[in-house]
Amino acid sequence: MDTLLFRHPKLVALLAGLLSATGFAPLNLWPLTLLCLAALILLVERAPDRRAAFFRGWLFGVGHFTLSLNWIAHAFTFQDAMPHWFGYAAVVLLSLYLAVYPALATLGAWWLRRAYFRGTPTFILLLAALWLVTEYLRATLFTGFAWNPLGVIWLPSGVAIAATIIGTYGLGALAILGAGALTLLQYRQFRPAAAILTPLAAIALWGLLTPPTPGPAGAPRIRVVQPNIDQGDKYSAALEQANFRKLTVLTGTPRPAPRLVFWPEAAIPAWLDMEPEWRDRLAGLLGPGDLLMTGGDKVYFKEQDKGLYTDRVLTGANNSLWVVTPSATILARYSKAHLVPYGEYLPMRQLLTPLGLSRLVPGDADFWPGPGPQSLPLTAAPGRSPLKMGVQICYEIIFSGQVVDAANRPDFLFNPSNDAWFGSWGPVQHLAQARLRAIEEAMPTIRSTPTGISAVIDARGHILNALGAKRAGFLDTGLPAAAPPTLFARVGNWSPFVLTLLLLAVAVALRRYPR
Repeated sequence: MDTLLFRHPKLVALLAGLLSATGFAPLNLWPLTLLCLAALILLVERAPDRRAAFFRGWLFGVGHFTLSLNWIAHAFTFQDAMPHWFGYAAVVLLSLYLAVYPALATLGAWWLRRAYFRGTPTFILLLAALWLVTEYLRATLFTGFAWNPLGVIWLPSGVAIAATIIGTYGLGALAILGAGALTLLQYRQFRPAAAILTPLAAIALWGLLTPPTPGPAGAPRIRVVQPNIDQGDKYSAALEQANFRKLTVLTGTPRPAPRLVFWPEAAIPAWLDMEPEWRDRLAGLLGPGDLLMTGGDKVYFKEQDKGLYTDRVLTGANNSLWVVTPSATILARYSKAHLVPYGEYLPMRQLLTPLGLSRLVPGDADFWPGPGPQSLPLTAAPGRSPLKMGVQICYEIIFSGQVVDAANRPDFLFNPSNDAWFGSWGPVQHLAQARLRAIEEAMPTIRSTPTGISAVIDARGHILNALGAKRAGFLDTGLPAAAPPTLFARVGNWSPFVLTLLLLAVAVALRRYPR
């Protein structure tokens, strides 16, 4: 094995990173990810110098992100201002940057071990701690890109339940520890390997034996609509009426029991606060006590003097979620806070627009961010308790510890999304990350998307109902109940950083007491 690993360490690091990405959805080959991480540990531990330690971690990251983010290339097929082939170059360029974060973790662990520590177990602990820190930095710096944190691979195994305590970034550290245990088995260090594998097995058993929690008797009825409107048809003026008919049919006729009806992100091409006729159309679909949650833009104009007349010029917009009542009033509105660079706004617009590097979605004006997590009050219908709804629009749901207003905890999260331009891998990965938010916050989560995957997720991350990709349909069920706040829900990302300190403390203890 040593000969295979070290004859061509750069190539092995790149291939190991590529194969490690198969642990994410849709393949979910998480044991292979652990094996690839074990290979990385061996390569970095035996790196001859700092440059090799960094470069091997960086090559691993390049392979890892290039495969796991392949869906980004599909987004460029909806942007005619740039050549479609540039999507593949964009994936590689983004991966070259993102790979810096695992490279910093491998460099730091290598340097600390050489300077202050000895032995493979301490190296594993150091790498787990630093991987956690660098993954948090990846999700934070330069607006952050938190897609596919390593801990997502644990969802099929049951280990993801530990996110209730240590959060998503803590799960990433557990993945490094699990891979480290495989490395220790390779070295025939069975006792430290067992010290890692035994609690991991216990956590997995805990997660696998945790039952789903469907809606209790008398829970509010919900309908989640998935119209299967493709990205190429979404903004077509010629198809506006046909698209609305799809939403109307799937919403169904009003029923005696009040319902909460959920439509996707940007479901309608209307400015609801400015177009009362659109509010009337939506209200006509609702029965007494019903509420409709729908995506749609909120736009802003400024007056521009044209000499003989004054013109209104579009200056910006919010990507919003509107709550509409049967009386055609707007009960509440939420505006997306964590926007997608190059998708919803264009950094350095004056420089990039002349180069043809416009945004990946239609429109000349940028979206503006909203204030952040909020709990929207939903007026209680007769016989129904008041509800509070948290909203995270599309990409926002991937940011661990940033999805709930902790001071005004909601009863559930709604994640309206548009995954129609995410290819085949993006939607399933997006769903997996929404499940992690449900686990962390003990919060049922509802997803409505135009083309899938729409789902109802319980407070422990189980998918209770789902509509697959490229299908039109609806989900009709009761609203799952929230569980009591988890430790992570109470303290947020302080929790994984306590784990970091614990890992470092154990490494110091092993240094002082090597036996």
